[in-house]
Amino acid sequence: MITYISMLRGINVGGQKKINMEDLKKIYESLELKSVKTYIQSGNVIFQYSNTNTTKLADKIESKIKQYFKFDVSVLIRTKSEFHTVIENNPFCNKDPSKTHVTFLSDDPTDMPKDDINKLKDRSEEVFIHGKQVYLFFPNGYGKSKLNNMFFERKLKVTATTRNWKTVSALFDIVNSMHA
Repeated sequence: MITYISMLRGINVGGQKKINMEDLKKIYESLELKSVKTYIQSGNVIFQYSNTNTTKLADKIESKIKQYFKFDVSVLIRTKSEFHTVIENNPFCNKDPSKTHVTFLSDDPTDMPKDDINKLKDRSEEVFIHGKQVYLFFPNGYGKSKLNNMFFERKLKVTATTRNWKTVSALFDIVNSMHA
Protein backbone atom coordinates (compact mmCIF):
# COMPACT_ATOMS: atom_id res chain seq x y z
CA MET A 1 0.00 0.00 0.00
CA ILE A 2 1.13 3.50 -0.85
CA THR A 3 0.16 6.46 1.30
CA TYR A 4 -1.22 9.45 -0.62
CA ILE A 5 -2.28 13.00 0.13
CA SER A 6 -4.98 14.45 -2.10
CA MET A 7 -5.88 18.11 -2.14
CA LEU A 8 -9.13 19.36 -3.63
CA ARG A 9 -9.00 22.70 -5.35
CA GLY A 10 -11.48 25.43 -4.50
CA ILE A 11 -13.98 23.77 -2.21
CA ASN A 12 -15.70 25.36 0.81
CA VAL A 13 -14.36 28.79 -0.14
CA GLY A 14 -16.80 31.68 0.00
CA GLY A 15 -19.81 29.37 0.09
CA GLN A 16 -18.86 27.78 -3.24
CA LYS A 17 -18.66 24.04 -3.88
CA LYS A 18 -19.55 22.97 -0.36
CA ILE A 19 -18.36 19.50 0.57
CA ASN A 20 -18.78 17.98 4.00
CA MET A 21 -15.62 16.12 5.01
CA GLU A 22 -17.56 13.13 6.33
CA ASP A 23 -19.28 12.78 2.93
CA LEU A 24 -15.92 13.17 1.22
CA LYS A 25 -14.46 10.41 3.39
CA LYS A 26 -17.34 8.11 2.40
CA ILE A 27 -16.69 8.83 -1.29
CA TYR A 28 -13.04 7.86 -0.92
CA GLU A 29 -13.97 4.71 0.98
CA SER A 30 -16.51 3.79 -1.73
CA LEU A 31 -13.58 3.79 -4.18
CA GLU A 32 -11.90 1.15 -1.96
CA LEU A 33 -9.26 3.56 -0.72
CA LYS A 34 -8.00 2.51 2.70
CA SER A 35 -7.25 4.29 6.01
CA VAL A 36 -9.02 7.45 4.81
CA LYS A 37 -8.50 10.54 6.96
CA THR A 38 -9.57 14.11 6.24
CA TYR A 39 -7.90 17.22 7.56
CA ILE A 40 -9.79 20.52 7.97
CA GLN A 41 -12.59 21.67 5.68
CA SER A 42 -10.48 22.62 2.66
CA GLY A 43 -10.43 19.16 1.08
CA ASN A 44 -7.29 17.46 2.30
CA VAL A 45 -7.55 13.67 2.31
CA ILE A 46 -4.91 11.17 3.33
CA PHE A 47 -5.43 7.56 2.26
CA GLN A 48 -3.71 4.36 1.22
CA TYR A 49 -4.05 2.53 -2.08
CA SER A 50 -2.09 -0.05 -4.06
CA ASN A 51 -2.31 1.60 -7.50
CA THR A 52 0.61 3.84 -8.45
CA ASN A 53 -0.99 5.79 -11.31
CA THR A 54 -1.90 9.08 -9.62
CA THR A 55 -3.42 10.58 -12.79
CA LYS A 56 -5.95 7.75 -13.10
CA LEU A 57 -6.55 7.86 -9.36
CA ALA A 58 -7.25 11.63 -9.43
CA ASP A 59 -9.61 11.14 -12.41
CA LYS A 60 -11.45 8.40 -10.52
CA ILE A 61 -11.88 10.60 -7.42
CA GLU A 62 -12.94 13.65 -9.49
CA SER A 63 -15.53 11.55 -11.35
CA LYS A 64 -17.02 10.18 -8.11
CA ILE A 65 -17.17 13.67 -6.56
CA LYS A 66 -18.96 15.00 -9.65
CA GLN A 67 -21.41 12.09 -9.54
CA TYR A 68 -22.15 12.69 -5.85
CA PHE A 69 -22.05 16.50 -5.57
CA LYS A 70 -22.97 17.49 -9.18
CA PHE A 71 -20.01 19.84 -9.70
CA ASP A 72 -16.43 19.59 -10.93
CA VAL A 73 -13.52 19.65 -8.50
CA SER A 74 -9.86 19.22 -9.39
CA VAL A 75 -7.87 16.78 -7.25
CA LEU A 76 -4.10 16.98 -6.92
CA ILE A 77 -2.31 13.98 -5.45
CA ARG A 78 1.13 13.52 -3.91
CA THR A 79 2.70 10.38 -2.46
CA LYS A 80 4.15 10.31 1.04
CA SER A 81 7.60 10.39 -0.54
CA GLU A 82 6.74 13.40 -2.71
CA PHE A 83 5.36 15.20 0.34
CA HIS A 84 8.57 14.46 2.22
CA THR A 85 10.42 16.20 -0.63
CA VAL A 86 8.07 19.18 -0.32
CA ILE A 87 9.01 19.51 3.36
CA GLU A 88 12.73 19.01 2.72
CA ASN A 89 12.89 21.59 -0.08
CA ASN A 90 11.24 24.46 1.79
CA PRO A 91 13.60 27.38 1.17
CA PHE A 92 11.80 29.45 3.79
CA CYS A 93 12.23 27.13 6.78
CA ASN A 94 14.04 29.88 8.71
CA LYS A 95 11.25 32.40 8.13
CA ASP A 96 7.83 32.89 9.72
CA PRO A 97 5.88 29.71 8.86
CA SER A 98 2.57 31.61 9.11
CA LYS A 99 3.66 33.60 6.04
CA THR A 100 4.79 30.55 4.05
CA HIS A 101 2.60 28.75 1.51
CA VAL A 102 3.01 26.04 -1.08
CA THR A 103 1.16 26.07 -4.39
CA PHE A 104 0.85 22.50 -5.66
CA LEU A 105 0.74 22.16 -9.45
CA SER A 106 -0.86 19.34 -11.42
CA ASP A 107 2.17 19.09 -13.74
CA ASP A 108 5.75 20.25 -13.96
CA PRO A 109 5.76 23.68 -15.55
CA THR A 110 7.39 23.73 -18.97
CA ASP A 111 8.21 27.40 -18.76
CA MET A 112 8.12 29.54 -15.63
CA PRO A 113 7.13 33.14 -16.36
CA LYS A 114 9.77 34.74 -14.12
CA ASP A 115 9.28 38.17 -15.70
CA ASP A 116 5.53 38.02 -15.06
CA ILE A 117 6.12 36.90 -11.48
CA ASN A 118 8.60 39.72 -10.87
CA LYS A 119 6.21 42.31 -12.33
CA LEU A 120 3.33 41.20 -10.09
CA LYS A 121 5.01 40.35 -6.83
CA ASP A 122 5.45 42.83 -4.06
CA ARG A 123 9.08 43.65 -3.26
CA SER A 124 8.85 41.80 0.06
CA GLU A 125 7.42 38.61 -1.48
CA GLU A 126 9.64 35.64 -2.28
CA VAL A 127 8.93 32.84 -4.76
CA PHE A 128 10.83 29.59 -5.25
CA ILE A 129 9.85 26.94 -7.78
CA HIS A 130 10.84 23.32 -7.31
CA GLY A 131 9.26 20.64 -9.50
CA LYS A 132 5.48 20.69 -9.18
CA GLN A 133 5.57 23.06 -6.19
CA VAL A 134 5.80 26.82 -5.89
CA TYR A 135 6.99 27.94 -2.47
CA LEU A 136 5.71 31.37 -1.47
CA PHE A 137 6.78 33.67 1.32
CA PHE A 138 4.31 36.55 1.69
CA PRO A 139 5.10 38.78 4.70
CA ASN A 140 1.87 40.75 4.10
CA GLY A 141 -0.30 37.64 3.79
CA TYR A 142 -1.44 35.36 0.98
CA GLY A 143 -4.71 37.22 0.48
CA LYS A 144 -2.92 40.43 -0.44
CA SER A 145 -0.67 38.90 -3.09
CA LYS A 146 -1.44 38.84 -6.80
CA LEU A 147 0.44 35.55 -7.13
CA ASN A 148 -2.54 33.29 -6.48
CA ASN A 149 -3.80 29.98 -7.90
CA MET A 150 -5.45 31.67 -10.84
CA PHE A 151 -2.21 33.44 -11.81
CA PHE A 152 -0.25 30.18 -11.85
CA GLU A 153 -3.03 28.28 -13.62
CA ARG A 154 -3.32 30.92 -16.33
CA LYS A 155 0.43 31.36 -16.88
CA LEU A 156 1.46 27.70 -16.58
CA LYS A 157 -1.64 26.04 -18.07
CA VAL A 158 -1.91 23.69 -15.07
CA THR A 159 -4.27 23.19 -12.14
CA ALA A 160 -3.04 24.69 -8.87
CA THR A 161 -4.06 24.62 -5.24
CA THR A 162 -2.35 26.35 -2.34
CA ARG A 163 -1.91 25.30 1.27
CA ASN A 164 -0.38 27.28 4.11
CA TRP A 165 2.68 25.84 5.82
CA LYS A 166 0.71 24.88 8.94
CA THR A 167 -1.54 22.66 6.80
CA VAL A 168 1.40 21.22 4.84
CA SER A 169 3.15 20.33 8.11
CA ALA A 170 0.00 18.85 9.64
CA LEU A 171 -0.63 16.68 6.57
CA PHE A 172 2.95 15.45 6.71
CA ASP A 173 2.57 14.59 10.40
CA ILE A 174 -0.61 12.63 9.68
CA VAL A 175 1.06 10.75 6.82
CA ASN A 176 4.02 9.87 9.02
CA SER A 177 1.75 8.55 11.75
CA MET A 178 0.15 6.03 9.36
CA HIS A 179 1.51 2.54 8.88
CA ALA A 180 2.00 1.54 5.26
